[in-house]
Amino acid sequence: MKKSNSITTLFLDIGGVLLTDGWSHGASKLAAKIFNLDLKELNKRHTEVLDTYELGKLTLKEFLDRTVFYEKRSFTPVQFRKFMFAQSKPFPKMIELVHRLKTQYGLKIVVVSNEGRELNEYRIHTFKLDEFVDYFISSCFVRLRKPDADIFRVALDIVRIPANQVVYIENTPMFVQTAEGLGIRSILHAGYKSTCAKLASFGLEVVE
Repeated sequence: MKKSNSITTLFLDIGGVLLTDGWSHGASKLAAKIFNLDLKELNKRHTEVLDTYELGKLTLKEFLDRTVFYEKRSFTPVQFRKFMFAQSKPFPKMIELVHRLKTQYGLKIVVVSNEGRELNEYRIHTFKLDEFVDYFISSCFVRLRKPDADIFRVALDIVRIPANQVVYIENTPMFVQTAEGLGIRSILHAGYKSTCAKLASFGLEVVE
């Protein structure tokens, strides 16, 4: 099928769009309960170092040393990492949607995400995202993090396309606004049906 309305490329977030968040405050709350941690202190430390981790400036071990293992624990880092990775779950309908868009319209698929390296690589390989995603513009790789508009500029430069050929699917309002400020048509993702409807309004109607 021909590309519609000159759209050649789909930008996507991972967490909240294709998969659950890699490491969220909800996961922190569950971790505090399971591992008997002080939630307030865990969240405080998490907030203080998350940006640095997602920018690729800390390893996951260093991130956990600063947020969890700054004192002796009754559980091991391996046990905690296993718990962290287990929080990632797919949204099958959204993954299938992107597959169909790629097949029907010949779109390039580009992930633009804020994720730490180890979680990012685990999620890419576990859920086989690299089977349909052409480029991963992950914060840990490019050392830029949304809402910095430069991460979108880098994505456009790497793919070598103008902003008006892109549609971006994202579940965080501020990041949608940042992309729109660069001329990228964007969809604030709230669910499968509403996103399909918005895609159709851009000329990207999916044939079931």
